[in-house]
Parts: sequence; C-alpha cells; structure tokens
Amino acid sequence: MDPSALLRETLLDKLKSGIWRAGHRIPTERALCAEYGLGRSAVRRVLGQLKDAGLITQTVGSGTYVSERIASLLPALEPATATTGVSPAELMEARHAMEPAIVEMVVRNATPADFARMTQCCERAEQAGSLEDFEHWDGMLHEVIAEAAHNTFITQVFKLMNQARTQGEWGMLKRRSVTPERRAAYQREHRALVAALRERDLERALECTRGHLVHVQRNLLGH
Repeated sequence: MDPSALLRETLLDKLKSGIWRAGHRIPTERALCAEYGLGRSAVRRVLGQLKDAGLITQTVGSGTYVSERIASLLPALEPATATTGVSPAELMEARHAMEPAIVEMVVRNATPADFARMTQCCERAEQAGSLEDFEHWDGMLHEVIAEAAHNTFITQVFKLMNQARTQGEWGMLKRRSVTPERRAAYQREHRALVAALRERDLERALECTRGHLVHVQRNLLGH
C-alpha cells in the first residue's frame, strides 16, 4: 500500500471506528505530512477526497474537522453487511485458521519495507494514549502483516476481518478485558512476532502467532 493510500485508509478507519467523532479536530496538514512521509500536495489530495465525500469540513484559519453528518455518511462507504452478525467467537476461530497460514506466506514474500511498516505499527501502538488508538494500531499491525503475504485475496479477506473488529460486541469485550498488564503483554507479543518474521524464522513466527491468539481468545472469551 502506498503512503497516500495508507493515509486515506487510516483516516477512514478512525472515522469508522468512532475514534474521531463529529466535530473532532483532526491533525494539521503539516502533522500528517510528517507522520506519513508525504508532501503537502499528497496530503491535501487525500483530505480533498474526504471533504468531497462530506466526511470532513475545512475552515480557513481554524482547521479540519469531522463532519457533523459523519454518522449518516459512513454506512455508504462500503457494504456494511459484509461482517454484520459476526461474533467475537467466530472471528477468533477464523483468525486461528488463517493467521498461521498467512505467516508462512509472509516469511516467504515479505520485503524490508513490509517489516518497516510492521515496526511502525508496533511503535504507534506502544505510544497510543487510549485503548481506541491502541486497538486501531493493533488491527493495523495484523493487516500490514497480511499485506506482507503479497496475496491480493488474503489482503481483501483480512480487511473484512478487521472490519469485524470494529463492531460493537468486539469493542465492548476488548474494553472489558484489556488491562494495562494485558496491553503490555500484547505489545511484547507483537514485537516478538515481528522479530521472528524479520528473521524469517517460520517455526518461531508460528509459535508467536498461535500463542498470541490463544492469549487474546482467553482474555476476550474466557477460554
């Protein structure tokens, strides 16, 4: 995913997940340029697309804000029925089935740029000041890992899985289950997984993946 597309997807994820609500002031163009390594024109183009869709408003001298109409506009962005009704238990079952297979492809196909993006996601998650921000970068890490398989079908399927993570039941369980100690453990597990992938150590990467999924399932579902 190129930096402009990553910026657009990240901004949309924040809107869809409710991290940014109506009236929220989003970062300045300069801040977005620095964060995503983009020029001012590229950032303006992405913001212009969101403005044209009615998702944000811009006021000269004041800043860029989430539209007051955001709640009514978001459902039209993509088919909302794709993951409707998927329970946390079903999602975890799918993750147990898919993620070890994805790891095998990542070990074969990932590039240095992929590993750099994984590391960036880990850093952003560790710096997150709220559970919502942590959950966003947690999801982004797993999505970036899926993209590192360099298989278009896998990427599309994993995006659906991440959409399911934004649904209310998953979020409610996550808020109830994540303590500072568990969040720190997740961050350590993410770092260990990325290190194993970078070293193309398949056995260790599979062990990290399965162990992480077991911990997440136990914390979320109690078994």
